[in-house]
Amino acid sequence: MTTQGRRLTQQDIARMAGVSQTTVSLVLNKRGDADVRIAPETRERVLQVIRETGYVADPAARRLAYGRNRILGVFTYEAVFPAESADFYHPFLVGIEECAQEIGCDLLLFTSAKAASGARRRIFNEESRVRLADGCVLLGRTVDREDLARLLAEGIPFVSVGRRDDAGGPVPYVGADYPPAVLGLVERAVALGHRRLGYVGAGTGGESMADRLRGFHEGVAATGADGRHFTPDVPLGDVIASGVTAVFVEEYADCVAIAAAAAERGVEVPHDLSILTLGAFTRPVQIDRDFTGFRIPRREMGRRAVQLLAEVLETGGTPQELLPCELVDGTTLAPNRNLTGDFPRG
Repeated sequence: MTTQGRRLTQQDIARMAGVSQTTVSLVLNKRGDADVRIAPETRERVLQVIRETGYVADPAARRLAYGRNRILGVFTYEAVFPAESADFYHPFLVGIEECAQEIGCDLLLFTSAKAASGARRRIFNEESRVRLADGCVLLGRTVDREDLARLLAEGIPFVSVGRRDDAGGPVPYVGADYPPAVLGLVERAVALGHRRLGYVGAGTGGESMADRLRGFHEGVAATGADGRHFTPDVPLGDVIASGVTAVFVEEYADCVAIAAAAAERGVEVPHDLSILTLGAFTRPVQIDRDFTGFRIPRREMGRRAVQLLAEVLETGGTPQELLPCELVDGTTLAPNRNLTGDFPRG
């Protein structure tokens, strides 16, 4: 029941039977009323392919089969297609589209939300059309808490991509499990002799950033290392001169900047300074090396968000899941050449 190592989809069955995916969906859902006529021979051809392949419909598709428009909304708090975002959202959208196609739903991208100059988008305004969809997937590095609270209060089905704190009640989400991923990187660095560690990034402003910094602090506490937090406004030269031998960086583009600043000062990466990235880039950057760090499961998060939304539409509830991040070896972590000394003081 696989095609080249992957699970068969309705699209695969449709191609084998020589019909549309809509026809396959109708046959699976036993639709045969006056409004939806399928020729007996066509129905039998689809059923024959299903029998031969052993195909089993995705339960999420069956949940959405009745009483719905079969339209899922995608609301984004930032534009998802500009070059400035460095394609950060692309894997999420790929996963969302793949799963929506598999369960036979259309996607509606909400783009008309108006915001004052310099302000972020909001779901609710005088022209809000979020109820056109059966339910909605929310995308954004930070999500407006008032929007979340209103969605919960009005019973509008949704799932957030990214962990969200309570907003007048628990929020349904699928997120990346950042703390253990960062802790794992700290342990790896300490095992290579690094005792003076730096964290470069805000660490606030959104749950994902707070989770990364929390993982760093947990790793420092667990290993007995010395840890220092540098906010983004601290000059990179000060970070390099602080005596840290390994830096953990929230924003991928800042890894590149730190490496360049180190080279200007004759500091060799990774032997004098190891650099570890804590996720994907959100700003355009010229990638000139393979940074050690972890991979955010963005595509998987998009797929799972649609699956959880289908569950919310069927049974309600507030699903909350965190997916593991995959550690990436890279080339920017090496044993510490100087195993002595404390942070420079002053």
